[in-house]
Amino acid sequence: MTERAYNVMFLCTGNTARSILAESILRKEGAGHFHAYSAGSHPKGTVNPFALKVLESFGYPTTGLRSKSWDEFSAPGAPAMDFIFTVCDNAAGELCPIWPGHPITAHWGIDDPAAVTGNDIQIEKAFVEAFKYLKNRIGLFLSLPLASVDKMALGTRLHEIGQTPGASSHSPGAK
Repeated sequence: MTERAYNVMFLCTGNTARSILAESILRKEGAGHFHAYSAGSHPKGTVNPFALKVLESFGYPTTGLRSKSWDEFSAPGAPAMDFIFTVCDNAAGELCPIWPGHPITAHWGIDDPAAVTGNDIQIEKAFVEAFKYLKNRIGLFLSLPLASVDKMALGTRLHEIGQTPGASSHSPGAK
C-alpha cells in the first residue's frame, strides 16, 4: 500500500520571496510524498529575482513558480490542503479563507529578505539566510511521522518548528 501525498501551502502576503522559497524547497525535498504550493493574501504578481537566484544556486526548481492569490486555493476544485504554514507575520495575522479539509496550521515566521536594503550582496545574503532557515524547518517537518501522530501532538510539534532559529522578531515566542 502506498502512502498518500500530502498537500502543503506556504502563505505570505506578497507571495514573492519566503513562501516561494518554501514551495521550491518542499517540491524537491518532499518529492513523491508532498505537493507544495504557495500563495499570498495580496500577491504582487512577480517573484523576487533574488529568490529565483538563490534557489537556482542551491539546485532547487524554479519552473512554474509564480506569485498568486490564496483565492485560487479556496475555490471549488482546488486541492484540499493538509498543512498550511504562514511564513510572514502579516499573513499570520490576517483573516484567512475557510480551507476545505480543515488543514493543520502553524506559523513559521521568517524575517522578510525582500525588505533588506543595501547592495546586491547584502540582499542576496538575506535571501540565503531565509532559504537556510526554511530548509531547516522543512527538514524537521519531513522527519515527522505524519501518518502515526495524532493531530493535536502534530500541531504542537509544527508550532515548535516555527520557533527554531530564524523565527522572525515578531513571531510569538521569538527570542
